[in-house]
Amino acid sequence: MSPTFQFCLAAVRAEARSLWQLAWPMLVGQLATVGMGVADVAMTGHASAEALACVALGTSIWMIVLVSVSGIMMAVNTIVAHDLGAARFDRIAHSVRQAMWQALGVGLVACLLANLATLLFDHLYLTPELNANASMFVHVISIGLPPFAAYRVLYGYSTSINETKPLMLIAIGALLFNVGVNWLLIFGHWGLPPLGALGCAVSTGLGMWLMLGAMLVWLAYAPAYRLTYPFTHWEWPHWQEIGNMLRLGVPIGITYFAEVSAFGVVSLLVARFGAVQVSAHQIALNFVSLVFMVPFSFGIALITRVGQALGEGDPHRARFAAWIGVAMSLMFALLSATFILLFRDAIAAAYTSDPAVQALCAHLLLFAALFQLSDATQVATSSAIRGYRVTRQPMLIQAVSFWVVALPLGYLMGMAPTGLPWAPAAPMAATGFWIGLVLGLTVAAVLLTWYLDRLSRQRLHVSEELSLP
Repeated sequence: MSPTFQFCLAAVRAEARSLWQLAWPMLVGQLATVGMGVADVAMTGHASAEALACVALGTSIWMIVLVSVSGIMMAVNTIVAHDLGAARFDRIAHSVRQAMWQALGVGLVACLLANLATLLFDHLYLTPELNANASMFVHVISIGLPPFAAYRVLYGYSTSINETKPLMLIAIGALLFNVGVNWLLIFGHWGLPPLGALGCAVSTGLGMWLMLGAMLVWLAYAPAYRLTYPFTHWEWPHWQEIGNMLRLGVPIGITYFAEVSAFGVVSLLVARFGAVQVSAHQIALNFVSLVFMVPFSFGIALITRVGQALGEGDPHRARFAAWIGVAMSLMFALLSATFILLFRDAIAAAYTSDPAVQALCAHLLLFAALFQLSDATQVATSSAIRGYRVTRQPMLIQAVSFWVVALPLGYLMGMAPTGLPWAPAAPMAATGFWIGLVLGLTVAAVLLTWYLDRLSRQRLHVSEELSLP
């Protein structure tokens, strides 16, 4: 084995190890966060069908707003990673303080929008009681949006200075809190009145405040934050800097909104084909969402690795880190695709005992296996691009992929509208929509891979030109 090859192999191993050390605590934390949603559905489902319906309707709004806020606040990840790479430690503290002001505004606006969105329930032909209860669910749970926005600032700050284990522990603590308070409030234990879905909303909203408080305490006492601790003094908002953060973060929020809302629209359209179709679709989507947490965690770690390298003025290492992260995501995608193909029947059976739902779910999981590679690629490449402080191009690519490719093609094949020459003879229902999702994710993966290669090469050329005498 040549020394050059050994050196390259050692570099790959070192970068992969660094990326994994950042990613695995976030993965556990993300799974714990997803577990909160699973606990809400499972526990209200045991309370009553009415409570479960309220949670399902309210969560459809809550999750879209929550994910969009998470994307907007992700600008701090890139900014802090660049500042850390450049050893601008005082800038990190300043950026976090300004991001907290941004979080206050974003959180309050998100709270207002979530409450206004309940007006959509008036057009869904719900019973007056279900409409009122689902709206109340959103009104109560929305109290968690301002602290969630602030928590995501501190989440991004901690991640970008290579501290991810606190996030894992806080998420696990929040999950335990959520389950415990759900048990008390949903069912009315220890002398408390049974609140059903409203108890679930109280639990989740308070959980957001708990996560923020725990993060603030951790920052105040953990030695790892001493050099960059942001809360040493008061600082008024600097509107120009907040505007710059929004220019970075809003495209990410729009991207997340486009993806989550596209899946939400598919769920609504599939629902008209009956209980078997929508149940199989929801089960397959739930399992895929769990699997997605792995490449998503790699993606957040990639923002840190690429941003730190660029902050150090090393575009070669940034490009190297980007492609190692993409490769690791693809390796996992191969494993997950193989697992889904081999065990799709067992996965479906674990969720439901209905034979018709099992059969259709196992069929849809074939398409889930197909898009593992493209889904992992698109999340890894878009995250690496954000590490370069570029967010508009991924937004455009992913918005086109979901809303111009995936949804129209899915609608064409799933609904088979009359009068269109390309439509199938009969509606393909959920299968047609999943084919559209496969094609849309493939388009996103190809375009984002091309753009990452182009962007990283451009930064190399600029660096080489600046180094010339």
